[in-house]
Amino acid sequence: MITVTEARKGVTIELNGRLYTIIEYQHIKIGRGSAQVRLKLKDIRADHTIERTFQSAERLKQVEVEKRPAQYLYQDGNFHYFMDQATFDQIPLSDKQLGDAVGYLKEGLIVQLSRYEGGTIGIDLPITVELNISDTGPAFKGDTATGGTKPATLESGIIVQVPLFLKRGDIIRVDTRKGTYVERA
Repeated sequence: MITVTEARKGVTIELNGRLYTIIEYQHIKIGRGSAQVRLKLKDIRADHTIERTFQSAERLKQVEVEKRPAQYLYQDGNFHYFMDQATFDQIPLSDKQLGDAVGYLKEGLIVQLSRYEGGTIGIDLPITVELNISDTGPAFKGDTATGGTKPATLESGIIVQVPLFLKRGDIIRVDTRKGTYVERA
């Protein structure tokens, strides 16, 4: 059990018999009243979000989630297959279980599988991934790194804003937490 004030983004808790991951944490102090904490929670299994407000003295049941390294293998329909690095078992996860992480998956990528009570509930991506630019506007002589940005479609299908000097075929690093361009790889 942890107090609400000890809760942080990324912590997994059990609330009303359901597993939630904390997406946002906001501490609120109103004039005369006691402090409150507003949490935005994502239901891990049902894949929806809720917002709840707690008094600062309330306690939450923190869930211990086992993390295991796994390698992304391939996609087959709506399922993505991962190989557990320790047992070499292949674990299928649906698009719904992966959520936005699908846009950052690339064959051979090492991720962390989140397991709870013997079942896989999701993955944690590395902070940055390297992806190839499959389509973007042309680069012109004189374009600079600070001159502006343009949209680029990456090999996984996601679109990020990149500097003007980048062109099709360049490999870039993308921050998986924000979905933004970091640097050229």
